[in-house]
Amino acid sequence: MSPLSRSPRPRPRNRAERRAARWYRLRGYRVLDTNRWVAGNELDVVARRGGTIVFCEVKSKGGPGFGDPLEMVSAEKVRRVRHAAEAWLAAHAELVGLAVRFDVMVERGGRLEVVRNAF
Repeated sequence: MSPLSRSPRPRPRNRAERRAARWYRLRGYRVLDTNRWVAGNELDVVARRGGTIVFCEVKSKGGPGFGDPLEMVSAEKVRRVRHAAEAWLAAHAELVGLAVRFDVMVERGGRLEVVRNAF
């Protein structure tokens, strides 16, 4: 049994993160982790399909008056997610050698939009 199947995954905390995890599952991905704090940073959704691991940052805002959620993904946020992803992968040696992709999923007007290979 792999370490991934033994440890319980935390449930995504907000609606947008729950929808993002479901979005990946419906497209044939296995959600490996959600809302995991690693190396002092949070990973929203970690999913796998075939030979690819996806680290997805999920962003939403309360309405159009609050700006675009994609604007919240700053260079510092990218650095933090990459750092957390490296630490997460180091703890999961069985996944070494798989391709890695970074997505950003935003919720706009109730719709999910994914930006693949966002950073």
